[in-house]
Amino acid sequence: MPKQVTNVATDDALTSIYRMSHDEGEVVIAARVAERLELKAASVASMIGRLRRDGLLRVDGRKRITLTASGLTRAQQMVRRHRLAECLLVDVIGLAWWRAYEEAHLMEHAISEVTEPLIVERLGHPEVTPFGYPMPGTPAEDALSHRLLSDIAAGETAIVERVFEESEDLLQFFDREDIRPGTELLVQDVAHFLGTVTLQLHGRQLVIGLQAARRIWVVE
Repeated sequence: MPKQVTNVATDDALTSIYRMSHDEGEVVIAARVAERLELKAASVASMIGRLRRDGLLRVDGRKRITLTASGLTRAQQMVRRHRLAECLLVDVIGLAWWRAYEEAHLMEHAISEVTEPLIVERLGHPEVTPFGYPMPGTPAEDALSHRLLSDIAAGETAIVERVFEESEDLLQFFDREDIRPGTELLVQDVAHFLGTVTLQLHGRQLVIGLQAARRIWVVE
């Protein structure tokens, strides 16, 4: 009898907290978790209460949420499976890059302790995803940059480390403009009053919004 997938909502909450705190360097509170999961505040408050009771996270006096050791272990396991699924979909199956996050989200819960090492071996032990995110448990995880493209001054050159993976619309834009991990960008102008950044890349000029620039991390 195949094992049934359980605790999907719990895993989604833990991985969202991990991504916001570890990958994005944000302070995590319930409202941000609700926004990321697209859930009502009351539902998230109830979920956080259960996760706190189960010893998977803690909430301090300022309502800041952090993962406990057991919560972090579970989040890293699910994030690793998600990112392995992204590599499998893009590098082996040939799925369009911008579609990989959503499809991997469907697959991650189907990867078990039996199939995970086989996928790792088949992929050649990848350390980063097609979006530039590190695999938990690899040296790349500790070398993660939190420097945003929006923080780069005019006249500076930067190399893209990773791009935000959770918005298909944004990923399609990055795909069209060929903004990917490894892309070299020259920041020509930052117009805060207009909310735009002017870039030079691949021999052409491109103007993007500051919101998009805040979803691109560059090598420190």
